[in-house]
Amino acid sequence: MRNFHLAGRSTVHTQNGMIATSHPLAALAGVEVLKAGGTAADAAIAASALLAVIEPQSTGIGGDCFALVQPRGEGKITAYNGSGRAPMAARAEWYLERKIHSVPLTSAHAVSIPGAIDAWDTILRDHGKFGLDMLLQPAIRAAEEGYVVAPRIAFDWKNQFEKLKKGVNTDRYLLPHGKPAAAGDVIRQPELAQTLRAIAKGGRDAFYSGPIAEDMVETLRSIGGLHTLEDFAAHTTEVTAPIGTIYKGCDVWQCPPNGPGITMLVMLNILSRYDLTKFDPLSIERFHLEAEAARIAYMMREEHVGDPAHMKIEVAKILAKEFADEHISQIRMDRLLNLPNVAPPMNPSTVYITVVDKDRNVCSFINSIAHAFGAAIVSNKTGILLQNRAGGFRIQPGHPNCIGPGKRPLHTIIPALATKGGRAILSFGVMGGQYQPVGQTHVLTNILDYGCDVQEAIDMPRGLHYEGVYQLEDGVPAATVEGLKKLGHKTTNLVSPLGGGQAIWIDWDKGTLTGGSDPRKDGCALGY
Repeated sequence: MRNFHLAGRSTVHTQNGMIATSHPLAALAGVEVLKAGGTAADAAIAASALLAVIEPQSTGIGGDCFALVQPRGEGKITAYNGSGRAPMAARAEWYLERKIHSVPLTSAHAVSIPGAIDAWDTILRDHGKFGLDMLLQPAIRAAEEGYVVAPRIAFDWKNQFEKLKKGVNTDRYLLPHGKPAAAGDVIRQPELAQTLRAIAKGGRDAFYSGPIAEDMVETLRSIGGLHTLEDFAAHTTEVTAPIGTIYKGCDVWQCPPNGPGITMLVMLNILSRYDLTKFDPLSIERFHLEAEAARIAYMMREEHVGDPAHMKIEVAKILAKEFADEHISQIRMDRLLNLPNVAPPMNPSTVYITVVDKDRNVCSFINSIAHAFGAAIVSNKTGILLQNRAGGFRIQPGHPNCIGPGKRPLHTIIPALATKGGRAILSFGVMGGQYQPVGQTHVLTNILDYGCDVQEAIDMPRGLHYEGVYQLEDGVPAATVEGLKKLGHKTTNLVSPLGGGQAIWIDWDKGTLTGGSDPRKDGCALGY
């Protein structure tokens, strides 16, 4: 229970619908859709579209999307993979012949075909009451009439100033008056508003063909890209079943690869063999075990996971008890495991949205342009900031995540859902690039092992063992940091906090919803 003597946030409680986002205006837009009779999917997409304008460092219509949707909180869960593919001309040999051994993150080669718009259209077809024509209106107004820059967004804008100065069309679209936007500034993007109007009128086809697609292709090819109009026209969303595991009596669900949700599930399988309640939530032991589980899971992901359309991924074998047991036997509480240093190529930005409507339809939803401000490439006439998700590929023939024609890169964004007895109890996600599987694990174990409410679980200090270094937030106690060092962990402080997050807990007996939203971002949970 919250100590009201200390700074913090209360959980938000409602009976009907609820949404939690990283920006209060997006949460408000979602609530308005819910009150107008829209579904959880409708509200998520209205909020996501608005965030694509007002939180440009994290998301945009030039990015990708994943979602888990469960009708009435107890129906069949559907996973939506709205990730984009590499151009058909993108062959590893092409890059190696030109002595390009990794994808430059601010080049046209880092831009995969944006998947978000088609994913929104597909999700609405299956689970929405409204169309893009209505749901894009808040985003159109924000782009056309202007929006006020929020503090965390301004923080990121300032930190990315040097990147934006060197970008393509970024000085025109994203550096008003030649400097980063500050908190309280009003930003208008009339070209993006026109683009959104065209999509609202013409649907997904208006984005993937015609003048908008032509402008994106022209922009990319003018700076060396391999993209074609055919690449855009061919894009589709993949609709699949989720993958899952059991933790503390709950079923935990993720989108299958090429999403990295399998990483979080492996972490849970490892941690499920330990009684975390024996350790304080901010203890050396808890942080050590979380790091070791992450290191094992990330190593697995780098060795075995890519686009399943181009390789066989043995998901059942990776999630089997035997896989976890094999690695658990090596973990020691008195020292660090001797594992290869895993250095994934991506550590991007994201927005996560969770919505539950009055009928208890649940939508766990995530949208991203990869790194902050994506590739720092804005389309010439249409004002679309393009992602750099293809920077997640390796240029390494034989590697499961090697770039290839029409291939989807190993992703970082993961929406999550937990059910009990088939019923949804928790829709949640944690933003922050490579941190996401660790963040989801941290939040879920805070709830299921330590009895935190959703806000306490999100608030708790975090750490990420990444590229051989344990990155720890300021809130991790000094004694814990020193103890981790004694076990062999190299530690460092962080300039920016780790990710953000949202969660909604469903209490079926009381008929209520409880929401939380991360203070590391600008957002909130709202309901009615």
